Amino acid sequence: MSEEAVKNILTNADYGTLACIGENGYPYSVPLNYAYDNGKVYFHSAKEGHKIDNISFNSKVCFSAVGYNKILPEKFDTEYDSVILFGKASRITEETEKKRALMLLIEKYSSGYCAEGLEYIH
Repeated sequence: MSEEAVKNILTNADYGTLACIGENGYPYSVPLNYAYDNGKVYFHSAKEGHKIDNISFNSKVCFSAVGYNKILPEKFDTEYDSVILFGKASRITEETEKKRALMLLIEKYSSGYCAEGLEYIH
């Protein structure tokens, strides 16, 4: 798959799935809203919870997104384009990047409410 196709899927997929490993050794995979920009995947999260505990334990993660998909019932198959990434998750601490990431999420999922979203994140 070309780099352009990868970027297209990551930019336009409705949601992605983040997989991480917990202290108990079990994998944990959770679907989430995300934004992709400049080689990074951004997602919003509560300050605590299973996902955050796992990332604190081990920052290595796997992220997947599915773009186009079409069920082919007569072939007992599905046609789809997907991207799988491996990397490390980290918390954004720098305020400018944090605000930018939140605005990317607002623009992707609530584009008609950017002003309200900007108020919400202040």
